[in-house]
Amino acid sequence: MHHERYCSRIGLDPNAVRDTDLETLARLQRAHVTTVPFENVAITGDPFGNRDGNGVSLVAEDCYDKIVEGRRGGFCFELNGLFGDFLAELGFDVGRRAAMMVSDGEARPPANHLTNVVTLDRPYIVDVGMGIPTMRRPLPLDGETRTDDVGVEWRTVESTRPDSDYATQFRRSSDDEWTTRYVFRDVPRERSYFAATCEYLATAPESPFTGDPVVSIATDSGHVKLRPDTLTRHENGEERERSLSEDDWYAALESTFGIAYR
Repeated sequence: MHHERYCSRIGLDPNAVRDTDLETLARLQRAHVTTVPFENVAITGDPFGNRDGNGVSLVAEDCYDKIVEGRRGGFCFELNGLFGDFLAELGFDVGRRAAMMVSDGEARPPANHLTNVVTLDRPYIVDVGMGIPTMRRPLPLDGETRTDDVGVEWRTVESTRPDSDYATQFRRSSDDEWTTRYVFRDVPRERSYFAATCEYLATAPESPFTGDPVVSIATDSGHVKLRPDTLTRHENGEERERSLSEDDWYAALESTFGIAYR
């Protein structure tokens, strides 16, 4: 992997990320989530039937070509998988973890999320592969609460579930209770461990990724999300939604997310 080109992709000077410390790790994570979108267009194709998706790959070289050279985004197996390789090349002590995203109170299917744990003074979850809300900074596994720069609180605590060791949770300023984003076992996994679930999520009709295309990216003060007929901006606690035509959708995909798709 050409880590200089990866740094350029996320808008950082390679000379500024030579230290393997928490400050550098945080700078890398925040730069990544504000420049590389979470998107499933490679699975769904465009919403107008003009171009089919070409699928996803877990192969490291394919992820690099897509995200770095092709300036695309991806979903967790691609984004966190490649980011973990990048961190390892920079010298960080990093390992993959198999997590289960929680939806409607249920965590399923197994290994439906790939995340990374980086060990420095203590272990930290470092995740660049989620949609909204986006994790923007390293999160320790000892329960300490971290508030990000848009006011979302995050923590990772011991899980009460028999099938997991930890639960990563978030709470917005308007929330009274914590919401579990995903649960995971603290066991290192090889990339091949995720192959079956990646194939299922990229092809099964019931998968949340095989319906409409969704593209999102974090911004300095919120996030932007693109759906087939709307572009929604959440900035400084305010939401603005704009209806889109077919031409508008392609234009927003390119101007807001950097993806040229026709």
